Amino acid sequence: MNFEKIEEAYDLLLENVQNIQNRLGTNIYDALIEQNAAYSSGSEDELIHGNNLRLKKLNLTKEEWRRSFQFLLIKANQTEPMQYNHQFTPDSIGFLMTFLLDELVQEEAISVLEIGSGTGNLAQTILNHSQKKLDYLGIEVDDLLIDLSASTAEVMGANIGFAQGDAVRPQILKESQVIISDLPIGFYPDDAIAKRYQVASQEEYTYAHHLLMEQSLKYLKQDGYAIFLAPNDLLTSQQSPLLKKWLKEQASVLAMITLPTNLFGNQSMAKSILVLQKKQDAGIEAFVYPLHDLQSGEHLQAFVADFKKWKAEHAI
Repeated sequence: MNFEKIEEAYDLLLENVQNIQNRLGTNIYDALIEQNAAYSSGSEDELIHGNNLRLKKLNLTKEEWRRSFQFLLIKANQTEPMQYNHQFTPDSIGFLMTFLLDELVQEEAISVLEIGSGTGNLAQTILNHSQKKLDYLGIEVDDLLIDLSASTAEVMGANIGFAQGDAVRPQILKESQVIISDLPIGFYPDDAIAKRYQVASQEEYTYAHHLLMEQSLKYLKQDGYAIFLAPNDLLTSQQSPLLKKWLKEQASVLAMITLPTNLFGNQSMAKSILVLQKKQDAGIEAFVYPLHDLQSGEHLQAFVADFKKWKAEHAI
């Protein structure tokens, strides 16, 4: 990976986006979508056209593209902050999810469904680093994020599909071997839809992340895995008894990996990685592991070794 090329690509993207933003009077995210279209289809603007020719001559790899776009989104978030659920998943967590996917599934070709694919950064992280051949589909309800992720994927030449839809509502989707989600946290506003679920609250709006977990397993193959980034209070929150009842009946918890709180800004926003399967009868003891430092190579090596040992002991 060439960081000088990434820096140059970032500068060219930023200049084009700011030019488009000033000319159209739009927000920086819509301007980025316009820039992606100009890169793919051409532009009559001399500056934008010239910068895009220079971008093409850089011959960036998919990972160099991803990093360039990521830095641009970080810059954008400083002036026009995205809501918390729309911000991209940290790379270190994406790498952990990729490791889990590669270790858990034995097949070389894997179908993956991401619930709430957002900007597409997590999808691109997994696609760029997985050792498997992935058939990857992301579903996202937000118009802006779908346009952003799809146009970025086109620029990168990434083999990935995105579909717009509210994942809590029934969707026509094939079953996948792996479900992935950085679960959006909050209440789901449509009680009529929520009441169809086992985890539905009778006293208040139901947590959207609970509904998405239940819905996700409907799209999961029987021997597949659901890998969620979920809030630390998942099993202790006010509505957790409803979720735990559903889990006991419908799913097996295979792994729970707690993450450093400094990744999330503050303790209340902290999350853990949760791995589920549809209900199995094997009675596998869950892999529970506290990851305290994702910058420590020694700590991560110990985690990898312990996970592989657990996997071997349980013939997974």
